[in-house]
Amino acid sequence: MRSGVRRAGRVVVAWVLVALLALLVPAATSGVLPPGGALAPTPPMGWNSWNQVGCSGLDERVVKAAADGLVVSGLARSGYRYVVVDDCWQGPRDSAGSLTADESRFPSGIPALAAYVHARGLKFGLYAVPGSQTCANYYAKYPVRGIGSIGHETQDAATFARWGVDFLKYDWCRADLTDGLREQPAFAKMGEALRATGRKIVYSISEYGEQKPWLWAPGLANLWRTSHDIHPTWKSIADRIDAQAPLAQFARPDAWNDPDMLEIGNAGLTEAETQTHFGMWCMLSAPLILGTDLGALPRPTIDMLRNADVLALDQDRLGRQAFRVGRSGGHEVWAKSLVRGEAAVALLNTTSDATTIRTTLSAVGLPPGRWLVRDLWTGAETSNGSGRLSAVVPAHGVALLRLSPITP
Repeated sequence: MRSGVRRAGRVVVAWVLVALLALLVPAATSGVLPPGGALAPTPPMGWNSWNQVGCSGLDERVVKAAADGLVVSGLARSGYRYVVVDDCWQGPRDSAGSLTADESRFPSGIPALAAYVHARGLKFGLYAVPGSQTCANYYAKYPVRGIGSIGHETQDAATFARWGVDFLKYDWCRADLTDGLREQPAFAKMGEALRATGRKIVYSISEYGEQKPWLWAPGLANLWRTSHDIHPTWKSIADRIDAQAPLAQFARPDAWNDPDMLEIGNAGLTEAETQTHFGMWCMLSAPLILGTDLGALPRPTIDMLRNADVLALDQDRLGRQAFRVGRSGGHEVWAKSLVRGEAAVALLNTTSDATTIRTTLSAVGLPPGRWLVRDLWTGAETSNGSGRLSAVVPAHGVALLRLSPITP
């Protein structure tokens, strides 16, 4: 790892620039969010149906089981509150052009399902698209047509509000190719329609980072996808972590970069990779949306997802995304500013061999002095005045350290 005065200077300059940008960007946004305060002051947490059941397996039983699973597992108490129904819930529009639910999949209807979720102290989310076709229409041959929101934005927003929707995932799904739409005005149109309903609906847009939404989506949406769909493989996880590095300056409360949902619980990841997936999403201030059968999660995985020390990084009120401050030979150092002058450091090993990763206080932009260092996986604490930090990190693993200044 490179260290020293020049590198520390670069880190300090970068953090100063980020602070200035955080002051400047809000003044330039469109301001379409409700005036009653931030809808997503910290990254949203919850569950989404897609990575668990896709299109063919979706029905109200699965959604109710997820809501119950969040409560029974204790995940809801840890902040996982949103239950989001993804694509393939739709039936045909009625004679007035209003959306309906597929009667065989959702015989009780969406309002009743939302009420079921709300009765458990949770929030309810739904999926829609700006064009004429959903992703499942195109990729999964979902047979119900005419269910996109093009030409129905105001009507659909009013329907969502009437049904009790708290979160809308608005997915691009080739609307440029199918309908000739452009991303920014299409997403803004639904944002305005949601605002006009008067209901506080968190607005999540997904155009996969193609048009750099971090440059124009703050103030238009609460979170925006920065990548194409994630998969439960180390390459997919590592690629998304790497892609987030240049985007740290754009994240702040109510405006979150979204590298896609958590694949935790889905086959394909080692224990260390699972920890890295969760830990780095928290360092990145990413939304924490599970996409798995919650009832099948083993207790150790639930305990990891409920780790209050790690979750505190994601839900920190300062709302800063971690910066990558060093990388060499597959060994990376990330640093994240926290409230009360504290900081978090991630020592990430992207190689296939366990290794010791080292850094210094100056390299992560912190002043010399005595710091309380807490290992967020084990809870072990040490007093550190040497200015040096290190940890043995397994292959594809990450060490997470929280640093708190010790006052004389």
